Amino acid sequence: MAANLNVVVLIGRLTRDAELKYISSGIAVSKFAIAVNRRKRSGEQWVDETDFFDITLWGKTAETLNQYLVKGKEIGVEGELRQSRWEQDGQPRSRVEIHAKNIQLLGGGGGTRTESNQNDNQKQSFDRFQKEEYSNDFEDDIPF
Repeated sequence: MAANLNVVVLIGRLTRDAELKYISSGIAVSKFAIAVNRRKRSGEQWVDETDFFDITLWGKTAETLNQYLVKGKEIGVEGELRQSRWEQDGQPRSRVEIHAKNIQLLGGGGGTRTESNQNDNQKQSFDRFQKEEYSNDFEDDIPF
């Protein structure tokens, strides 16, 4: 008998900042969503379509990465699909989400939640540097 397999690997951008919470046992849970784009031919044109996936990250990894999981950040996710089932107003409902096992922070977009403050401070320092007058004590020819 063959073993079942439940693996998903996605690369996409976060649609919102990750939300970190703790369950009653003290375990950290970070929830966020990513958008994954794909191109599809529609007649003579190529059309971009976007799929959205909800992701849950658990434990110490959730605590550690949460500050970097900000809107616009590109990430790679490896995990498994989990389906929740419930009944609402007499109707059966279900939802599929990804339980992440591994997250890779990729280039582009986003940053840490405090990065914009750091960038503002760096820009102000650079502006001050440009405004102040410094003498140019360096020779034009570099001896090496």
